[in-house]
Amino acid sequence: MFLDLPADTLYPADHLPWGLGKPRGAVRQRPLVRVGDFAVDLAVLASTGYFDVAAKHALTQDVLNDLMELGPLAWDAVRAEIARFLSGSDDRDDVRSRAVHPLADVSLCLPAHIGDYTDFYSSREHATNVGTMFRGADNALMPNWLHLPVGYHGRASSVVVSGHDVRRPMGQIKPPDGPPVFAPSKELDVEIEMGAFVGPGNALGHPVAADEAERHVFGLCLVNDWSARDVQRWEYVPLGPFLAKNFLTTVSPWIVSLASLEGARCEAPVQDPAPLPYLAEAHRRGFDIELIGSIQTATMDAPAAIIRTNTRFLYWTLAQQIAHHTMNGCNLRPGDLLASGTISGPDPGSEGSLLELAWKGTRPVELPSGETRIWLEDGDTFTITASATRSDGQKVGFGEVVGTVVSA
Repeated sequence: MFLDLPADTLYPADHLPWGLGKPRGAVRQRPLVRVGDFAVDLAVLASTGYFDVAAKHALTQDVLNDLMELGPLAWDAVRAEIARFLSGSDDRDDVRSRAVHPLADVSLCLPAHIGDYTDFYSSREHATNVGTMFRGADNALMPNWLHLPVGYHGRASSVVVSGHDVRRPMGQIKPPDGPPVFAPSKELDVEIEMGAFVGPGNALGHPVAADEAERHVFGLCLVNDWSARDVQRWEYVPLGPFLAKNFLTTVSPWIVSLASLEGARCEAPVQDPAPLPYLAEAHRRGFDIELIGSIQTATMDAPAAIIRTNTRFLYWTLAQQIAHHTMNGCNLRPGDLLASGTISGPDPGSEGSLLELAWKGTRPVELPSGETRIWLEDGDTFTITASATRSDGQKVGFGEVVGTVVSA
């Protein structure tokens, strides 16, 4: 390979996460893949003899939706052509100079037009923690939780790419001893999640079987589904999340293909009771991906990790989420975003939200600066990173999701 990468890079040449960005001097954004700290411009490769006709068209668009629609065989073929380019067999200096950009020279963008956004509630530990806080340990899980992947439809228009400021939302808040007031949220929280972008969709009226579901997944990304807990507490009965969630959701700019994660598969948690047949999987597998949540206050010189969790804890798999989403004939479309819901684990420090980590405000989180946090304050920056260790020992990265809280 003609690019010189450090041995410990999280972005080796066989990883190739997808992205969208505008290289310095470019007039519009275009599809990319990441290799080390470089971005490979796929529109340039498409114009210089790489890829078949359908892929060439998709890779000259200003979003990834057309590529997403092509499906796994086409994605594999594109990845193979990129590998051929990186191998150095093409020694055209002009192609290399136009196709390869230092990441510092690329402005990264939201990778797709997101038509619809669905947020699930797939972590048993998270659901149990929240239920215990508000209903008691004996009634922690709602009666339906062990039988289906609970979810709700979010707001696609307010999904943004990493780096966007988080403006503290306004909302109706109900004090304990008075009528509701309209005020800035005082309980701004994070939710550490894994997202999935839909590739080929399904026709309206045609469900996707659980064992076929992953063929409809373009790749995985990081998600922070910011939440205003005080707004949510007052508004969510009886229909669930609304203004407490739809003000902002942040995603990472890089989408990691399932092909790159085959070596990071793991057994998914045992399900008891057994799910209904349409949710049963012949090969029930999850992903072993570590996620880290870090906070940096206005007085800190560097972020401090306060949460470490893992997608292997998710009770409901991505395949089951898709099977349930479509079982009534609902049609998914290329570029739709599905989020796992907050990912929490069984150990202290693996809680995927401040609501759980600080246990509804009773256990303030101590920071290296001497400060404590129950909820996010103005000026705080929260970052989510993630990596998976494959069976060959190679660690692969997911980029990051960053947001800084600004006043209402």
